[in-house]
Amino acid sequence: MFERFTDRARRVVVLAQEEARLLNHNYIGTEHILLGLIHEGEGVAAKALESMGISLEAVRAQVEEIIGQGQQAPSGHIPFTPRAKKVLELSLREALQLGHNYIGTEHILLGLIREGEGVAAQVLVKLGADLPRVRQQVIQLLSGYQGKEPATSGGPQEGSPSGSLVLDQFGRTLTQAAR
Repeated sequence: MFERFTDRARRVVVLAQEEARLLNHNYIGTEHILLGLIHEGEGVAAKALESMGISLEAVRAQVEEIIGQGQQAPSGHIPFTPRAKKVLELSLREALQLGHNYIGTEHILLGLIREGEGVAAQVLVKLGADLPRVRQQVIQLLSGYQGKEPATSGGPQEGSPSGSLVLDQFGRTLTQAAR
């Protein structure tokens, strides 16, 4: 299921599991995925949420208010709830709909919004986020990156090593990594 996920998106899933453990929850729900998206801090999803004034602390506080802490720390594997699995499936649909062959943090956030009924959606609404507006913000951020790519010239963009601001911001140079 995670083969199309970017490194950041995979990190979000790992962070979601950590957030579930921190709250002593023995499942990974949409709320933990939302916490993972914000906790990751660098991807399009985190930037979109941050630009709307949604912080990790505020989301954590809302999750604790709605669900509370679990009784004891879970051990071993923590499964996804059916709703969280649906969000991950919807993230693939969102990616395909946008013509992307990868699943990034932005697609996971779009999946959370499209699902619209989980604890994550409730938390976003409680924090004053209008779900269609969050979606619009993500699309705007994505088109902002794409819009800065050269339209006609095939050469690298001025001041941009790869010629693509999206690659420069979210990619990594394999040559440097190999050194």
